Amino acid sequence: MPADVDKAPILSLERSRELFESVQQAAHSFGVRDVEVLFAAHRGALTRFANNNIHQNVAEQGQWISVRVLFDQKTARATTNRFDADSIRSAVEQAIALTKSVAPDTELLPLAQPSLIPEISRFDAATASSSPMDRAQAVAHAIRVVEGAGQTAAGFYSTGQSVEAIFNSAGVAALHSETMVQFSITAMAEDSSGWAKESAVAYSAIDPVQMARCASEKARLSRDPREIDPGRYTVIMEPAAVLDLVGQMFGDFSATALEDKRSFLTDRLGTKLFGDNIHITDDVAHPLQAGVPFDGEGVRRRKLALVDAGVPRELAYARSSARRAGVEPTGHGFPVPNEIGEAPMNIVIAGGSTSIEQMIASTARGVLVTRFWYIREVDPFSKIMTGMTRDGTFLIEDGRLTCGLRNFRFNQGLIELLNNVEALSPTVRASGEEAFDMVVPAMKVRGFHFTEVTRF
Repeated sequence: MPADVDKAPILSLERSRELFESVQQAAHSFGVRDVEVLFAAHRGALTRFANNNIHQNVAEQGQWISVRVLFDQKTARATTNRFDADSIRSAVEQAIALTKSVAPDTELLPLAQPSLIPEISRFDAATASSSPMDRAQAVAHAIRVVEGAGQTAAGFYSTGQSVEAIFNSAGVAALHSETMVQFSITAMAEDSSGWAKESAVAYSAIDPVQMARCASEKARLSRDPREIDPGRYTVIMEPAAVLDLVGQMFGDFSATALEDKRSFLTDRLGTKLFGDNIHITDDVAHPLQAGVPFDGEGVRRRKLALVDAGVPRELAYARSSARRAGVEPTGHGFPVPNEIGEAPMNIVIAGGSTSIEQMIASTARGVLVTRFWYIREVDPFSKIMTGMTRDGTFLIEDGRLTCGLRNFRFNQGLIELLNNVEALSPTVRASGEEAFDMVVPAMKVRGFHFTEVTRF
């Protein structure tokens, strides 16, 4: 594919407008006036490696149109991945047939009206045009670092671009293009391992060699792991650990979840739950964030003060939940119809000025955790979670890392955890395995509850 094509967004505003006009014409021919159309397109490539060798390179490209129609207080949608006129007409016809078959919804809202949606530049030409050779060379350099330490490397390197757009017959017309690069590496030794993962919009923001050094060093330092008794420890959680554990609670900051009484914030909104040093926002415009500046109905995403000095303040509202509550929607709704409602998707946990090295130096005895995995909810109202440490768990004694540890299982309440944060590092964009990417700090937490030692 020519380089100039690679560097261009894969679906333009003009092309989206043309496709929407085709949808409208088809709907009008069936006597339907109210139409909403979601567009999406993506192009991505992935290089996988294991046992110190690249073993897979794949690429894919896809697109779809989702058509929603409204009439007689009913709505439904149909989706196709073909953009020709006959396929679009068929999707419209299917949406109409489905709409006729559903029961009327007395709470169904009319289509969203247009609003001013800011443009956020998140398209990096170098990411969009990166080649298999670019990824292969970077992976080869990373493997050499791990292999040179007598360890085995595995992971992936992916690059891609995506476009999301929404148009409706009330005048909404919004499109967002962005790129994304991800690199993940695990360095494995005989009885230890280390791990690193990052994501970014810009290709130049990722340094696979440096990440390989980090993962390899963790594997080296955690060899011959000791076993210590479970119990409550001061724990320093690196950003990926914070992301995956604390990230489990943000679906509860949904007005629909609160209305259904399935949120741990039920009867707690506006009361102090966490420590004074906990400040959390949802901010799609944050420079380290990624994502679309409008929601599934075309409403502009507003910045939310989810937690202010330990007090949960604001919720995410879709248009329907906002109407029921008598407030303005916040632009966090999912495409209609859905049963979930809304959720914040651009989490930013405010950080501090204490580096991880300073946290370690100030700890008489504790545990450093690289990341958690296999996290599950134990108690939804207390937000108690269970899971295990992985790929770099270390004992801290007298302000320094003294050895690797056998991994732990934990049972830890997030409310308690966020009341026990003693120090925060500066924020970074973090990637993990159990939650979507967020902007978070590392945290030093007292009294973290490890319940048992695992077998590895």
